[in-house]
Amino acid sequence: MAGLPLIDVSPLLDPSPDAASGVAVGRAIDAACRDTGFLLVTGHGIDKALRDDLERLLRQFFDLPDEEKAQIAMNRGGIAWRGWFPVGAELTSGRPDRKEGIYFGTELRPDDPRVVARTPLHGPNLFPAEPAGFAAVVLQWIEAVAAVGQAVLSGIALGLGLERDWFARHLTADPTVLFRVFHYPPGDDESWGVGEHTDYGLITLLAQDHHGGLQVRSNDEWIDVPADPYVFVVNIGDMLERMTRGGYRSNPHRVRNLSGADRLSFPLFLDPSWDATVTPLPDAAFHDDDGSQRWDGQSVHAWDGVYGDYLTTKVAKVFPALAAALR
Repeated sequence: MAGLPLIDVSPLLDPSPDAASGVAVGRAIDAACRDTGFLLVTGHGIDKALRDDLERLLRQFFDLPDEEKAQIAMNRGGIAWRGWFPVGAELTSGRPDRKEGIYFGTELRPDDPRVVARTPLHGPNLFPAEPAGFAAVVLQWIEAVAAVGQAVLSGIALGLGLERDWFARHLTADPTVLFRVFHYPPGDDESWGVGEHTDYGLITLLAQDHHGGLQVRSNDEWIDVPADPYVFVVNIGDMLERMTRGGYRSNPHRVRNLSGADRLSFPLFLDPSWDATVTPLPDAAFHDDDGSQRWDGQSVHAWDGVYGDYLTTKVAKVFPALAAALR
């Protein structure tokens, strides 16, 4: 499929895993991470009915007039960075994207210590009153996909020669989990649903509808990623590139919807704990990269600090209003 490996991760989800099967899957994932940084995942065990319910409810929401969707507008979520935004409100490299969307995250009560402390990107979600059942399906999806993500990270650990639970012990005991839903109106050759970019954290697990549009840069060429509603597209982010000293590449990708129809995508970002410091593995060979070839011109190896600071800096460029709220 478009040159991307199709990997069955069911051995990583087995409660009584066979060690050899897990290592074999880990090696396959490792090879993909060293090549394009993208892979296609089957055997994830998520019920097709849940995914179909998610798409059905979200299509109903996006069919609403903007004034109704604005009842959960992002400015109502404050620095929690939750809620709906209209087409053109999100920027990539300073240019408006041709998409609208809703931002969700781990559901937190208002009295949670992180919320009380005004930790950016932490707080309760904003859910619309209609359609009915929306909140329950979204929260169930976040829980299920995050569990698959932890399993994929266990495979990455095995591929790197680490203990299977390495990420859970060192980086994702309390992960930063962000779930996005994007609605792309039909586009043209002059517009990008999302411009060229990389993701910031560890891994992204993307579900799509049956309309294509995602492209990945591989060996200086852009390749189209096929759209299968029940196959996850998994890609690595900047923190895995940093951790492996460039052995893994956080490859650029972009979206242009030329299907002639509305397109939906559902990326979930499974990232390090907010206060985690991501340091390179001690035995990883450094692959020279001064950032000049990256889409943003910045090297992930030159940055230092906790993950929350890195993420906040990045998303403030995507939503300038959020940057103003954080000052």
